[in-house]
Amino acid sequence: MEHTNTKSNGEEINNQLTDVLYEKNNGIAKITINRPEVYNAFRARTVSELIVCFRDAWDDNSIGAVILTGAGEKAFCTGGDQKNKGDDGYDGSGGLNGGIGLEIEALHRTIRAIPKPVIAAVNGYAIGGGHVLHVICDLTIAAESALFGQSGPKVGSYDAGLGTAYLARVVGEKKAREIWYLCEKYTAQEAKEMGLVNKVVPQEELMAASEEMAAKIVEKSPTAIKMLKYSFNADSANIEGISQIAMASLAMFYKTDESAEGMNAFLEKRPVDFKKFRE
Repeated sequence: MEHTNTKSNGEEINNQLTDVLYEKNNGIAKITINRPEVYNAFRARTVSELIVCFRDAWDDNSIGAVILTGAGEKAFCTGGDQKNKGDDGYDGSGGLNGGIGLEIEALHRTIRAIPKPVIAAVNGYAIGGGHVLHVICDLTIAAESALFGQSGPKVGSYDAGLGTAYLARVVGEKKAREIWYLCEKYTAQEAKEMGLVNKVVPQEELMAASEEMAAKIVEKSPTAIKMLKYSFNADSANIEGISQIAMASLAMFYKTDESAEGMNAFLEKRPVDFKKFRE
């Protein structure tokens, strides 16, 4: 994936966005998921706008690092917005032809491939697909109030690619399986102890700490940083093939009654009942 080197006005792009905020200052691009009313859950438009911002930061030679965060103090991102998910995937555009209705694979590939470190500034809940986003970022700084965890098996979903195989590279097989099988929540300090987070700071210091880390990266040789990122990615590059198979199977799984039970229970705020699918 290559892009031409251009420099754009972040403000111009920001004026065209509805779900994401984008700004560029002092060699740092800051991308904010701006849907705090739904705990920064993403819909199809959100994912598309995130890709636009990341690719602009990629193309801009003046940018040396990217910060990804969520608006407000409650959530970094809580994954796909269940209110926009139907039997054929998100926004009704899923199925075999349209995948799951989200360009989530493209977003994951872009975050991994952009030749500039991406720092996740986790300001609250990083759950489900939001947890996967922070995992695949190069570095993570978390507010003391942040909470991490998976939810897929509770709502009839999964990310059996970077969300699992790469997570296991980060925290180890046993812990990764625990995170996915049990769907429990972990504090910022617990996440740091398992190697999932680089640094924990008070909520009010989160953005300053993230910008300080990004500024240190911007001072470094851009070619050296790019080649280091490529080298780090090489060891887990084969996971992308697993992700493609997983997303294809997920598109089919979303058409089943089993997946629908998870979604409906969440929307109806009732206990989920998967027992009948074991018969």
